[in-house]
Amino acid sequence: MKSRNYLLWGLTLALLFTLNSCKSKESAYKAAYESAKAKEDPVYRVEETTPVTKSADWAYDAVQVEKVTAIDGALIRQFSVVIGSFQNRTNAVSLREKMINQGYKALIAQNARGMYRVIVATFSDRASAAAERDRVKSKHYPDFQDAWILNNQ
Repeated sequence: MKSRNYLLWGLTLALLFTLNSCKSKESAYKAAYESAKAKEDPVYRVEETTPVTKSADWAYDAVQVEKVTAIDGALIRQFSVVIGSFQNRTNAVSLREKMINQGYKALIAQNARGMYRVIVATFSDRASAAAERDRVKSKHYPDFQDAWILNNQ
């Protein structure tokens, strides 16, 4: 019996020693925390920047050059504001009707690849087209944020 008690006590001590050595030490956590803290940026800094100003050519951005013809015989000037492009004519007609109901003189043009372009305004100069494109974008936010200028060649 005595040997059994010694064996039981020995196993208990071994188990306690093993479990005690598996415990995470607070000092180990603290050391890891301090190490991570040292790698962080000390302070987030906001640097002053100069405001971005648009160049004189800002009105000429987002211009795509292609030859289009109106499918209903309407006059298309050199610069037009395009709000939609479709492979399916029915979709283009639907958007054109929607814009006509909102007071635009919308028309549909087709390019050489068969794409239908829904145009809401057409102009002889880029600046007027750019101003109208920006007006359409702001009035119909977020629907027509991809509006662009077509340079009909």
